[in-house]
Amino acid sequence: MGDPDVLEMVQEEERRAGSEERFFEVSESAKRYNLFLRRRLMFKKDEQSKDSIFFRDGIRQIDFVLSYVDDIKKEAELKAERRKEFEQNLRKIGLELEIEDKMNSEDGKTYFVKIHAPWEVLVTYAEVLGIKMPIKESDIPRADKIPFSCMLGPLKLPRNVKHPHAEYFTAQFTRHRQELFLIEDESSFFPSSSRNRIVYYILSRCPFGIEDGKKRFGIERLLNSHTYSSAFPLHDGQYWKPSEPPNPVNERYTLCQNWARFSYFYKEQPFNLIRDYYGEKVGIYFVFLGFYTEMLFFAAIVGLACFIYGLLSMHDNSSSTEICDPEIGGQIIMCPLCDVMCDYWRLNSTCLASKFSHLFDNESTVFFAIFMGIWVTLFLEFWKQRQARLEYEWDLVDFEEEQQQLQLRPEFEAMCTHRKINAVTKEMEPYLPLCSRIPWYFLSGATVTLWMSLVIACMVAVIVYRLSVFATFASFMESEASLKHVRSFLTPQITTSLTGSCLNFIVILILNFFYERISAWITKMEIPRTHQEYESSLTLKMFLFQFVNFYSSCFYVAFFKGKFVGYPGKYTYLFNVWRSEECDPGGCLVELTTQLTIIMTGKQVFGNIKEAIYPFVLNWWRRRKARTNSEKLYSRWEQDHDLETFGSLGLFYEYLETVIQFGFVTLFVASFPLAPLLALLNNIIEIRVDAWKLTTQYRRPVAAKAHSIGVWQDILYGMAVLSVATNAFIVAFTSDMIPRLVYYYAYSKNAIQPMRGYVNNSLSIFLIADFPNHTVPSEKRDFTTCRYRDYRNPPDHEDKYFHSMQYWHVLAAKMTFIIIMEHVVFLMKFLLAWMIPDVPKDVVERIKREKLMTVKILHDFELNKLKENLRMNSSDFAKHLIIQENKVHLAKSAT
Repeated sequence: MGDPDVLEMVQEEERRAGSEERFFEVSESAKRYNLFLRRRLMFKKDEQSKDSIFFRDGIRQIDFVLSYVDDIKKEAELKAERRKEFEQNLRKIGLELEIEDKMNSEDGKTYFVKIHAPWEVLVTYAEVLGIKMPIKESDIPRADKIPFSCMLGPLKLPRNVKHPHAEYFTAQFTRHRQELFLIEDESSFFPSSSRNRIVYYILSRCPFGIEDGKKRFGIERLLNSHTYSSAFPLHDGQYWKPSEPPNPVNERYTLCQNWARFSYFYKEQPFNLIRDYYGEKVGIYFVFLGFYTEMLFFAAIVGLACFIYGLLSMHDNSSSTEICDPEIGGQIIMCPLCDVMCDYWRLNSTCLASKFSHLFDNESTVFFAIFMGIWVTLFLEFWKQRQARLEYEWDLVDFEEEQQQLQLRPEFEAMCTHRKINAVTKEMEPYLPLCSRIPWYFLSGATVTLWMSLVIACMVAVIVYRLSVFATFASFMESEASLKHVRSFLTPQITTSLTGSCLNFIVILILNFFYERISAWITKMEIPRTHQEYESSLTLKMFLFQFVNFYSSCFYVAFFKGKFVGYPGKYTYLFNVWRSEECDPGGCLVELTTQLTIIMTGKQVFGNIKEAIYPFVLNWWRRRKARTNSEKLYSRWEQDHDLETFGSLGLFYEYLETVIQFGFVTLFVASFPLAPLLALLNNIIEIRVDAWKLTTQYRRPVAAKAHSIGVWQDILYGMAVLSVATNAFIVAFTSDMIPRLVYYYAYSKNAIQPMRGYVNNSLSIFLIADFPNHTVPSEKRDFTTCRYRDYRNPPDHEDKYFHSMQYWHVLAAKMTFIIIMEHVVFLMKFLLAWMIPDVPKDVVERIKREKLMTVKILHDFELNKLKENLRMNSSDFAKHLIIQENKVHLAKSAT
């Protein structure tokens, strides 16, 4: 592990030599002595463990690592000069650096700069960053007691994992009051997340030279110019084995054993340990994902109950019974579903589809739509409470926006030619006039609009595909005798719907792949001033696009398909070529369910596979390219260097994925009550996949603070409001619920079986002789009329084929239902939001108690310090007085 005694000799000699250099040159003998001691240290280097997270002395812990390779291009000298200046400035600030030569690396070409932050640097910048540290153990008991907690024992983690540290009263650290804080061991006083945050803060502000008359600074600029190839905090050990003394506790191993294991899918998450290791920003994402998953459990149970109700009542459904009855549905001749190529068909051919439709279109549909409107309100309100509790527990009550987020981006500084005085800091800073940004804003808006239009165009192309292949499927399945048994459950409508939904999902993935890269480029071209502005701009672009990309086909099926079809003899045509799509006689809800299931399930499965396999394969390839293929044979910093980078936008894409799933669960849940269950199962896997990849496959991200989920919370609120309207419209216009209720109360003539005759009532009559010649099937039939789904007058009516009075009754009932449902749900939402406080009462009391105790502790500390100073001053004064009296006495004696 190295020779500490020799190291102290080297350090002492360097300090002595450093002080002498200020006045005269160091002697040649001193230089030779230093070189001798350094070479002696190198003899011990190979004895150091490859798993070590320390410098060669085995004492100073590695907090951060920079890497670079030799550049043979023209800029090699410039980059070398930048690195030299940068590293010299880091040493002047107080950081300690140790460089590993490329000959010691596995690939033989990468240099590593290991950085250690000594105590003086940590205390200085902890005060600058306003980091809160413990001053006294809290006397407030933990709020862990919940009803039926004894029943939740198997779900709990060990107490030392869930709460790795006791709770403390905290105050912002100040180096002039170090005696106030509970400092037992300087090396472990600051958690590793705080240490790497402090080091990154220094790296992001350290200058490396003056270029083009401007002072250049920051590790980000050096990374962008490839002066350094990477910069990352070091993991504190291997994830597959615990640390050995005298190394500190391997928190990475603890997380891997208690969090990143798929066999622990039913366990709670160690949020405090996640926060200590990765920082508050990563921690709050997993708290949100865990809380959302817990709330999905209740929605999944209710949705499953509604599905089971539909399953049990399927055989008692009068509509599907009539459709399947050979004497009723078997005698009803339906009009062709396409021109010329499609033949007339009997209603009972959709028997299975009508039964399947009842699973999701039954009396429980309305109840579940209203329930989900209330559930989403409870979820958001209880999340605000959970967030408030988290702010207290993680010392984020007086949180100010992270300074890294408000720091000027290097790209912004590079593009700016103007400077102006900052109104807050009163310092000159780069400034980009609005006139320089306007062209990029126009380009950005045009690009987003173009891509959203491209999504719509692709959706129309899928519709054209469905229209064009429907006739092919219909004629092929009708002519093939071998498909006779298949036709009972795989009708042309269902076949077209399934293939169209799969094609649509593939198009969604392709568009999403390209747009992610284009949106990042466009946002970069807008030249946002700070990292926060960059992330907000990218969030807006990505969410708008993905909203249109993932939901447009569902909106089409739910609100447009089958609504503007026309009627036989006067159909509407897309581009005057393809006849508009019709819904199944059982309604479009089945197709909406199919579309939603394929897109939602496909996205979740594809996302989890991509998240698990993509970093794993990349890491395997990097290790394969190294000299050895075993992680056990090369150093800790090289192992971390070969891992995939999490990136500053890593959490952004995780939040985006969760919010898109939230849209599937809420916006169209009336058509698919199993959506919360699918989301629940996915999130249980998602939590462990994210934990596994973050712990084992990614470099450790730089810790950052956050007190909320940010702009995503506003997006969730907007989607919650929109979901009330979409579900009301789905129940009214997509499901068959309202027409059935109108028939039940206004048109039924059977008192014993009120719904008997509904199917016949919902189908209008068309005279085959009224078909235009270019649309009528080629074969002659011996019947004169056919039926179609609509409420229109019969051929013998004076206003034939115009909407009947029942159509207007049904439409009025639909609009009435929408208004009533929206008002009821919104009223309940507002009442719940008003009744549930944003901050729980016990948290308010705890915050007040902590503030009171903190003020009292600070007051007592300052008072005791003042008393000590006064006591010391009075003692010095008494000594001085005695000396003066003695002098006077001696003077008198001498005379």
